[in-house]
Amino acid sequence: MNQPSLTLQLRRNIPTRRYRVLAVVGFALCLAVWGLISASAIVDPVFLPSPVTVAHTMTEIFSDQTIWSDLWVSFVRVTIGFLLSAVVALPMGILIGSFKPIEAILQPVTEFVRYVPVPALIPILMVTLGIGEESKWALIFIGTYFQLVLMVADEVRRVPYELLQVAQTLGAKRGEIISRVLWRSAMPGIFDALRLCNGWAWTYLIVAELVAANEGLGFRILKFSRFLQTPKIWVYLILLGAIGLLLDLLFRALNRRLFKWAESGK
Repeated sequence: MNQPSLTLQLRRNIPTRRYRVLAVVGFALCLAVWGLISASAIVDPVFLPSPVTVAHTMTEIFSDQTIWSDLWVSFVRVTIGFLLSAVVALPMGILIGSFKPIEAILQPVTEFVRYVPVPALIPILMVTLGIGEESKWALIFIGTYFQLVLMVADEVRRVPYELLQVAQTLGAKRGEIISRVLWRSAMPGIFDALRLCNGWAWTYLIVAELVAANEGLGFRILKFSRFLQTPKIWVYLILLGAIGLLLDLLFRALNRRLFKWAESGK
């Protein structure tokens, strides 16, 4: 049987430098495909402007203070909604993953609610919370909480039961088992769940800024779309993608730094 090439071995690490080069190649290929499609007659330039046009528009937009104000407002909205979700979901997920009676009571309800489309809740939130920042935080909270709580519960369940038995044998009480065994063992996976849900929080930004917003990245994209200002839309979409990528890399770096023991055990 032929051995696979070094770069395609299953689940084998590659040097960091090679990984970064391949990542740059991936972005370069996307840019090249974009340029080829925009230069052809396949898509109207009104809907798909060229990379050069978007680059010129980006220079103009970043010279204006508006984009920095939009960025700050959106960042605050996403961060508050996501932190509220995390504060509630972490203890609830630990309880669901630790105790079967609590799982029986809460998990089916959570599974049910997480399939309710978040945009459909906009009228209800506007009536109950008004059109201020609270309704925007609530939309991001709802969009991430029900996913996060189930992911946390799953990570807690993945902790080997043998560890709990050893802790009980050594005389640990229930609270100590939860805090010192379940929580600490599940922390790397929970941190990774937070990374994923933070990404989802940003995807709900435009939905949240449908609620009577007058600034923010999502609001600006919707405003540009009304006047078919597609180069500006692409600039804001690229900015959102860059923010998401940077936050994802930050979460990954913190995970490796905080949980070196988990990385070494893989």
